[in-house]
Amino acid sequence: MTTAVAKVVAALLAAPDADRYGLEIMRDTGLASGTLYPILVRLERAGWVTAAWRNIDPVTEGRPSRRYYRLTAHGATTARDELAALNAQLARATGPVGRAQPV
Repeated sequence: MTTAVAKVVAALLAAPDADRYGLEIMRDTGLASGTLYPILVRLERAGWVTAAWRNIDPVTEGRPSRRYYRLTAHGATTARDELAALNAQLARATGPVGRAQPV
């Protein structure tokens, strides 16, 4: 799992039952759209995320339609497991005081 993917799944896990649109996720992660959207597509193809357009009247709402993303049950479970494994790996690599362990 890359750092960018970890940021996206962590942002989605912050509210796993909420529908989130791209700009919200971009703000939470600090990722640019060119990084975020390919990650969301990959997560959707892997079954971790569902995505759906909310069709609105852009004139009435004063904004374009948005595509909303939400973790699936499988995605939430797998994301938690993967983030825990990543955190454990990082903890082993950095040691208790945040410095790299001598080789």
